[in-house]
Amino acid sequence: MVAPGPTDDWDSHWKTYRGTALLNPAQAYRRRLIFELLDLAGARAPVRLLDLGSGFGTLAGELLHARPDAEVVGLDLSASGVEMARTSVPGARFFQQDFTQLMTLEDRYRGWATHAVCSEVLEHLDDPAAMLRNLRPYFAPGCKLIITVPSGPMSAFDRHIGHRRHFDPALLESTLRGAGLEVADLRGAGFPFFNLYRLAVVARGEKLVEEGAGGATTLPLAGRVAMHAFSWLFKLNTSRTRLGWQLVAIGAEPRP
Repeated sequence: MVAPGPTDDWDSHWKTYRGTALLNPAQAYRRRLIFELLDLAGARAPVRLLDLGSGFGTLAGELLHARPDAEVVGLDLSASGVEMARTSVPGARFFQQDFTQLMTLEDRYRGWATHAVCSEVLEHLDDPAAMLRNLRPYFAPGCKLIITVPSGPMSAFDRHIGHRRHFDPALLESTLRGAGLEVADLRGAGFPFFNLYRLAVVARGEKLVEEGAGGATTLPLAGRVAMHAFSWLFKLNTSRTRLGWQLVAIGAEPRP
């Protein structure tokens, strides 16, 4: 596995773009898809969830709100992200982890996770299958893993934050199977309005990198209005379509 490059400076990225990320309707849309596929309301206790690429803890906080008896452990490359998450979600545990290196998570977490989420992480890695193989020892047999990755065209902002590739369904499936995981479901989502949003992001080019760096309060009014409008339009997206540019999958750790 290849060590992170200069575009993977997530300590800087989270400090710079956290405010903008909180407004991003695509992030909220992905969380809705993740909750739908996790089906935590119907999950038998105990629920022990690994949040892989936990950022500043937004998903972990929502997971604990939906399922207060769950145990949640978040792993992220960014020390600043881990610090923010620990402050905002004291009910979960967060640890810094470079997924391209040997795992430093305590041995007591081996075979621990009944559920896991890996949202918008694999596109940042040179060898995503190796990352998943690296994490499998921490999955319990039958662990349900929800993965989201981008499809469709790449924007200047995507490149700025270190996207190596965008996926199509065949590549995502081969990545999961190459890691030794079973694939229970794999679909596109987000047509038509997620796709339109992504095209708008692509069209903004380098300007979006500059605008987002100023934080939510300095975004142009038109940008804030557009984000608000798309947050409503995303409710009309279809969650299962070959045309959607948001890919989601359910993987599973094989049982003996």
